[in-house]
Amino acid sequence: MLISFSSVSSSSFSSSSATYFPSRLSTSRPPCLEFPLKPRTHFGKSPSPSVLYSTKTKLLCPSTNRIGFRPCALPGLDFGNVESVLEAAGVLTAIIVVHETGHFLAAYLQGIRVSKFAVGFGPILAKFNANDVEYSLRAFPLGGFVGFPDNDPDSDIPEDDENLLKNRPILDRVIVISAGVVANIIFAYAIIFTQVVSVGLPVQEPFSGVLVPDVIPFSAASRDGLLPGDVILAVNGVELPKTGPSVVSQVVDVIKKNPKRNVFLKVERAKQDFEIRVVPDESFDGTGKIGVQLSPNIKITKLRPNNIFEAFNYTGKEFWGLTYNVLDSLKQTFMNFSQTASKVSGPVAIIAVGAEVARSTVDGLYEFAALLNLNLAVINLLPLPALDGGSLALVLLEAVRGGRKLPLELEQRIMSSGIMFVLLLGLFLIVKDTLSLEFVKDLL
Repeated sequence: MLISFSSVSSSSFSSSSATYFPSRLSTSRPPCLEFPLKPRTHFGKSPSPSVLYSTKTKLLCPSTNRIGFRPCALPGLDFGNVESVLEAAGVLTAIIVVHETGHFLAAYLQGIRVSKFAVGFGPILAKFNANDVEYSLRAFPLGGFVGFPDNDPDSDIPEDDENLLKNRPILDRVIVISAGVVANIIFAYAIIFTQVVSVGLPVQEPFSGVLVPDVIPFSAASRDGLLPGDVILAVNGVELPKTGPSVVSQVVDVIKKNPKRNVFLKVERAKQDFEIRVVPDESFDGTGKIGVQLSPNIKITKLRPNNIFEAFNYTGKEFWGLTYNVLDSLKQTFMNFSQTASKVSGPVAIIAVGAEVARSTVDGLYEFAALLNLNLAVINLLPLPALDGGSLALVLLEAVRGGRKLPLELEQRIMSSGIMFVLLLGLFLIVKDTLSLEFVKDLL
């Protein structure tokens, strides 16, 4: 689950973005991004949806399972090759830029003064000025912000200028604050539509048993005759059902409970069934292991529209399905916060997940991008300081009070405390996620 914070503070008058990504790194993924993501879509033959979560533009996204990911839980995060990392970082940066562009255009088109538009945080790498706006690229591309001159001590604009954001009517400010969320929702829909018309939506048909995609050389499975591509139909005489949430764990549980004891597997290979006896090796913790990757036994087909009307119909179904996943995952996170708090991850994990997706399949990359957008949109609507929803709550409170604003000092304290929390959380998550990277673990 990716937690994203974006703020358009009516006191600081800047919209900033940074990304945080709660995620479970092994089994299921509501409310977190599952490693690996398994195939799923919101059409016909697919099973019930799971959930994906999703940077200060800030994301919280439920996890989703999709095509082509490695079928076993990863022991840690892995950045893989440089190209896939750059693709993932590019997706994340594009989503942040879209969010901040929403805020910027909503202000600019209403004639509200804007002073800065920045991609990234920290030292400026490059910048230019146009129409009294400073556009800059900064050193740390994990966020961005739109700056307003309202409380800038160096600004020579009079305090009572009607085109300062703080002096505009409530509706104008609501539009500016909400525009980042709207931009991400539109972008998510556009991404799904592009997927539908370009590569189609993957649909999975479940079959009985569990697929063995890979067998580790010199492992118990290799020694006893299992081969990549085999399908396990039964374990110790118990037939396995069609693909379901527990079909893989059913096999894993039997193997773990029987170290150095015979486990009989009914296997299908080249349309022929036969039985293999496997003797699991004993792990350091006393459980059994045979050295295979396992995944649900499914066949993936592509659902392609025949006309523009079907394209919009498919896009709508997938869009609402993913939105439901995000909302449901967020609900599960808050309802089980004591269990999920330790699973929260940050921008390092997001890029690691994105790199894994980029290496696997274009279908997953489309969904990864759409889910991050929806995640960012949903989280930013939460009425919390440093989020768009927190700024929106302050404006709506002003409306309820008949146009009387909260004391400026109180408003600044509220927003500053939220921003400080986000910065500290971000730093903590970056360190935690970095220590979870495989190459860092190897160094340690």
